[in-house]
Amino acid sequence: MKERSAWLVPVLVVAAACAQGQEIRLPPPVQDGKVSLEKCLVARRSVRSFRDEAVKLAEVSQLLWAAQGITGGQRLRTAPSAGALYPLELYLLAGKVEGLPPGVYKYRPEGHGLVRLAHEDRRAALAEAALGQQFVAQAPAVFVIAGVYERTAKRYGDRAPRYVHIEVGHAGQNLCLQAVALGLGSVPVGAFRDPEVKRVTGMAEDEAPLYILPVGRPQREQR
Repeated sequence: MKERSAWLVPVLVVAAACAQGQEIRLPPPVQDGKVSLEKCLVARRSVRSFRDEAVKLAEVSQLLWAAQGITGGQRLRTAPSAGALYPLELYLLAGKVEGLPPGVYKYRPEGHGLVRLAHEDRRAALAEAALGQQFVAQAPAVFVIAGVYERTAKRYGDRAPRYVHIEVGHAGQNLCLQAVALGLGSVPVGAFRDPEVKRVTGMAEDEAPLYILPVGRPQREQR
């Protein structure tokens, strides 16, 4: 009974925050995992077939932190950024996440939390925006990374797109390797129609979608 109560408390807190439109505080990320970086590098594969099984809120928390979490001071993050300008924005489309209602969420690195933007499961709509790649809809959690070029352009001018694209590569690889460490699979997706992805996720006008990363438990071993 105690074990069940311990699990229910954070779930109820998240549900209350969602209902009130408040920022959802995520479980704190683990910063000393049991799987080595080398093992993650060897095991990482593109996974496009997922089990019909939920991922845990703590796993989602860890993945978000790996991509854009704060690691030092008030700003320094897990992925390097030109001039520490941090032009990336991270979205979560939750379908089957234990303790988190389906919907679209935006990650807030400063408080390691989520803000709910939409209350319905939009994975199928995102799959259509991704040229009909149905594994996007089948993954229990889908992460979308956007870039705000203007943040970097203010200092670096015409080189801003290059720097933003380098940065999203860092963040995407962090997420993929973290997925392996958690026993999950992921695949980076770059084929999609930008306007539709913006509409499905509710991105701001100045944000450009750069990456879609479906995550879940692999259906079978990938080679």
